Amino acid sequence: MLQLGRIFFILSRFMYLKLFRMNRNGRKLKNTLIFLLLVAGVFSNAIAQDMSSKTKLVSLNGLINGLVSDKESQQPIEYVTVGVYKTGKSSPIDGTTTNAKGEFLIKNLDTGNYIIKFESIGYKSAQPISLVIDSKHVKINLGTISLQKSQNDLKEVVVTSSQKLIDNKIDKMVFNAERDLSSQNGVATDILKKIPQVSVDIDGNVQLSGTSSIRFLINGRPSTSYGSSITEVLQSIPASEIKSIEVLTNPGAKYDANGLGGIINIILKSNKAKGYNGNLNSSVGTRIENGSLNLSARKNNLGINFNISGNKRLVAKTPLSLDKTTIDSANQQYHYLIQDGNSQFQRGGYHAGLNADWTINKKNSLSFNIGLVNGGIEANGYNNQTYRSQNFTGTNTILDNQLHNITSTHSTINGHDFGGSYKKTFDKEDRDLEIKMSSASNNDEINISAIQNDQISGKLNFGSRNINHASNTETELNIDYTEPLTKNIKWNSGAKYIIENTNSKTDIFSLQSGSQYVFNTKLSNALQYEQKVMAFYTEISAPVTSSIDMKLGGRYERTIVNSVYSSTTQDVNKDYFNVVPSIFFLKKLNEDDNIKLSYSKRINRPGYEELNPYFNTTDPKNINTGNPLLLPEHGERMELAYNKKVGNLGDLSFSIFQRNSNQDIQPYTFYYSSIKIGDSLFLNTSISSPNNIGLEKNTGANLYADVQLGKGLDLRTNISYYHRDIYNSIDKNFNAHTENYRINLNATYEFSKTLVMEGFGNFTSARNEVQGKYPSNINYSMAFKKRFWNNKASFGFIAINPFAEYIKQQVLINGINFHSNSIRYVPSRSFGISFSWKFGKLEFKKDKKEQGFGPEENN
Repeated sequence: MLQLGRIFFILSRFMYLKLFRMNRNGRKLKNTLIFLLLVAGVFSNAIAQDMSSKTKLVSLNGLINGLVSDKESQQPIEYVTVGVYKTGKSSPIDGTTTNAKGEFLIKNLDTGNYIIKFESIGYKSAQPISLVIDSKHVKINLGTISLQKSQNDLKEVVVTSSQKLIDNKIDKMVFNAERDLSSQNGVATDILKKIPQVSVDIDGNVQLSGTSSIRFLINGRPSTSYGSSITEVLQSIPASEIKSIEVLTNPGAKYDANGLGGIINIILKSNKAKGYNGNLNSSVGTRIENGSLNLSARKNNLGINFNISGNKRLVAKTPLSLDKTTIDSANQQYHYLIQDGNSQFQRGGYHAGLNADWTINKKNSLSFNIGLVNGGIEANGYNNQTYRSQNFTGTNTILDNQLHNITSTHSTINGHDFGGSYKKTFDKEDRDLEIKMSSASNNDEINISAIQNDQISGKLNFGSRNINHASNTETELNIDYTEPLTKNIKWNSGAKYIIENTNSKTDIFSLQSGSQYVFNTKLSNALQYEQKVMAFYTEISAPVTSSIDMKLGGRYERTIVNSVYSSTTQDVNKDYFNVVPSIFFLKKLNEDDNIKLSYSKRINRPGYEELNPYFNTTDPKNINTGNPLLLPEHGERMELAYNKKVGNLGDLSFSIFQRNSNQDIQPYTFYYSSIKIGDSLFLNTSISSPNNIGLEKNTGANLYADVQLGKGLDLRTNISYYHRDIYNSIDKNFNAHTENYRINLNATYEFSKTLVMEGFGNFTSARNEVQGKYPSNINYSMAFKKRFWNNKASFGFIAINPFAEYIKQQVLINGINFHSNSIRYVPSRSFGISFSWKFGKLEFKKDKKEQGFGPEENN
């Protein structure tokens, strides 16, 4: 224990110095010290329990262990359900599943007579085992249990999942989306709303632990083929195609350092079973329609999977208004802008993919994937605008103009991605080498037009058409190697090379009198953007004691940016490097309960969309542009988490975290009484662009509980809270301090094996940003699902916000010499029905080690 004490002393001192430096200019040192004391207290208690457990007498509570293997191949079987029944009872009182080595362990059984049952998909049930636990039989080893394979049509296989909704691992949390009911006829964002520490606003924008700087992956890979907007990506993936979502708030050294909030990886469904099968899913509703088809076939060592899905968001009208006051000190005037109108939006598209894997022999395997995506967005809107001025004394009011604005947006996305991997294993168990390559590209076209006429005379005041053509390609090559140094110590290392190329050209046409558009050379813009990232990592996983595991790692990343902007006088080139450490400790309190402590550094590289200095003048009073001088954000995060199984009642998880970021990137708005852009002069306008605004600090906590109340009733709740401080280096008068919280409740009731009902409600509080206050968000839904055709098919119904046609979204922005109040009424009420059908003939066989492209294999 002396060695363990030294490790925790060094770790505690390291974290103390880091947090002291993180808080030296803030007002929360006291809270941070309390946090450190809590960490030290919890781990001191955990270590004391670990020491005392070694000196205890043997517990009188019973213990049963053993191993389950395939009768023919003698290979261990993972995920076998082991149920413990009191003799004469039909409901289990305890149970577990086998691990990757086929082993199982059940502890803390009282004296009595028991029946042990073994069940696994694709295998015949083993003969139940009767046993007695008493003072003479405390520890019972059942040895090896052999299961015989069964081969059936899918209609003869009834699957009863014992998988947890949430699995907590040493460096990530896994949300098993297949178990969630009310999200299944929605899209990816509907599932994300239910995940601890994740929040989604009314527009589908995602935050993780209070930040939107998130690295999103699909099957472990970034996919630029969906276009630049991750919001659109998430709203185009049907929930019925998602197997699970992995959340890494503190990713280890093996993962990309980009993304301050961490990584969210969406795992799509696939099938490793021999034979063939298919899944057909469709849903129609008042707001969203989607459908998908997934086909899989496997024979011997070759497997193929094909999927195609389409979605459509129906036309919805959004009323909106804006009230903005600006102060023109030069002319001693107040200017008042009032806008009132509405917008209409619709979206549609499809994506398809083909995946194949080939096990060449026992030690060599290949996989390949290709995907296509196509989509489009149509948006139209109008508003009536009144603009007036008043001098500071209030004695003279001038009605400058009354205008009618019409805007139209049309965009298309076409993209593809492909990739492949080679994996080699060796005679030495757990030693393996993997080489992966992937490339994704997309071609986007956005056409935006705006016309502004005088309301009274109808005379043209302003008109423009912006046509943007952009192509983006991202290619990755990475190598991972795993070496087991001993039975319990594993060393991983690897390298990655990423190259991203973007070419974008925006042509601006100004509307002259009549209907003639003239090319505007001064406002038009072109860019060439190239970013290269070279990364190397190493990490080691090892036990500290029999109940404490650790993972330590480091990552080096060098980023080279070469960009050329036609509207700037010089090229913008950046070359910087980052060293990213990661530390994980996991204390096993028993088979189900644990405490985790983790620390990692992260960065946020600005993308070309944020860097592009193109001015969008569609609304002459509210202009948007990029910032080619942006610097990357740097952040660090520490988290302490406690996970506990509360008997047969359910699961409980609690975590606290501290996250700080320097050179924090946020949109920032400046007011100009007059400014010349290109050859045009704009009066009394606001220009918004991303800026490095300073330092941001977040301290938060999260509570998650999954409780089974009686037969068939399951309740889940998630409560998140964090305190946020933003220190504005641009203008110290606009610092922000806010308390944020999020609460949701999910109730599922199983009336029978074929009928399930669910209700869900979520509330997210309003939040303060560096220049304003953003609205709260509330949504709720009710759904049911009925299975039929021997569980091969199901019918579902869902109602979302049935008692509220619109949700009011009010945003208050305050800046230097201006403040604004904007209100949107976002359509929220929707009803939908869904249908799903499974077909095929399968022979189920679980691999000893799951293969795929999850983030655990992505560096």
